Amino acid sequence: MIINTNIAAETSATNLANSTSMLNQALAALSSGSKLTSASIDPAGLAESIGLTADMNRDAAAANNVTNAISFSQTQDGTLQNIGSALDQMSSLAVEAQDVTKSTADKTDYQAEFATLQAYISSAAGQQFNGVSLFSATSVSVTTDGDGGAFTMTSINLNATAYTNATSNSLNITTSTGATAALAKVEAAITQLSSDRATVGANEARLTTNSSELSVLQNNLSAATSAITDVDVATESTLFAKYQILVQAGTSMLAQANANPQSVLKLLS
Repeated sequence: MIINTNIAAETSATNLANSTSMLNQALAALSSGSKLTSASIDPAGLAESIGLTADMNRDAAAANNVTNAISFSQTQDGTLQNIGSALDQMSSLAVEAQDVTKSTADKTDYQAEFATLQAYISSAAGQQFNGVSLFSATSVSVTTDGDGGAFTMTSINLNATAYTNATSNSLNITTSTGATAALAKVEAAITQLSSDRATVGANEARLTTNSSELSVLQNNLSAATSAITDVDVATESTLFAKYQILVQAGTSMLAQANANPQSVLKLLS
């Protein structure tokens, strides 16, 4: 029987320290909801989760860009729809002005309404979306993913010849000749408008596809990150109970191991 070196107590203390460390780790995981409460637990997993989180943040930023670009396109289309209504009314006025039964006063009223609609179309060319021109001849490039991929939206230019011809101050529908000439200009603008609305629709369809792709990608990245970092409560609770029992048992055994050398006193009594 040895007094100076209590091997049983040292072994019990070592086991108790290990169990206590694992118990504390389980407590930290359950209280935080994360398996990676310390970099030493899973260094490789931590590094991978940092990269995945960075990817998610970049893709989230790209998704915001795409969403704003969709709103930009929708605003364009809404304005073009109103311009289409204006052009339709202008073409009707140009036809009505050719009615031989209309008086000069009637035709003057038609001209006044025609000019008002022209002014509306001209003013629409200067509309902006958060300071960015909606109808510039310059195309707009949209970042569509976290790696810098981009889509260039085809521009819509309300200063194109077809529109400026239809909004020219020289058009006058108070005469049959003038009304006929104005009608031809307005019809050309309607044709241009049809093409432009189709272009806006194509831009929006492409951006909507990008938005859907980013949403799927973000979900998958989130799932991958969760698998690395998020704690499985059921599993961790089981481990917690295990190490809690081991700590309690280890404490009792350490006390017993420390008490064993006292039996030497019986030999000395």
